[in-house]
Amino acid sequence: MRSLHDAYPDAACALTFDSPFQLLIATILSAQCTDARVNEVTPRLFAAYPLPVDLASASLNDVEEIVRSTGFFRQKAQNIIASARKLMDEFNGDMPETVEELATFPGAARKTANVVVSNCFPDHASGIAVDTHVQRITRRLALTRAWNPPEIERELMRVIERPEWNHVTHLLIDHGRAVCTARRPACGTCPISHLCPSSARYPA
Repeated sequence: MRSLHDAYPDAACALTFDSPFQLLIATILSAQCTDARVNEVTPRLFAAYPLPVDLASASLNDVEEIVRSTGFFRQKAQNIIASARKLMDEFNGDMPETVEELATFPGAARKTANVVVSNCFPDHASGIAVDTHVQRITRRLALTRAWNPPEIERELMRVIERPEWNHVTHLLIDHGRAVCTARRPACGTCPISHLCPSSARYPA
């Protein structure tokens, strides 16, 4: 991991947020959507509904209109309103701090829960967020042979030291965007190509 830390010293969550609740909502919206697009949408959303209680009582049509450009906007609007209501009804507006609790929110499976915990409650981290970049790169590195994100997560937790769990996703996402792309990785400029058994398949 040291080589990735050196290559991406500023690696961090690409979603813009001011609170754990905002990150939860932004991560739900990021499904099948770029982080850049979500960051264009959330300022308007949070300006209209700054608190969970506001979003819990929001008009579905109004929220749909705001999040339309993120794709699957009807389901996403329903999920974020339902999540706000769940937070108010079951947690009295206080964000839970565990993956197990956060994964029960509408539209928020384990990956979303891991994102929120690793960025907002790092002391409570109990897993690794596995997105498409993490899935692709860890398979190329032969850290896992699995395709299923929960299985990939379990295997990574066995080979990556616990202090790295909160940060490894950010490192791999940055690496996936900059070098280890899906279509043609730039192995000639990769800082960890010497560790990667897949690099021989992609000559510089």
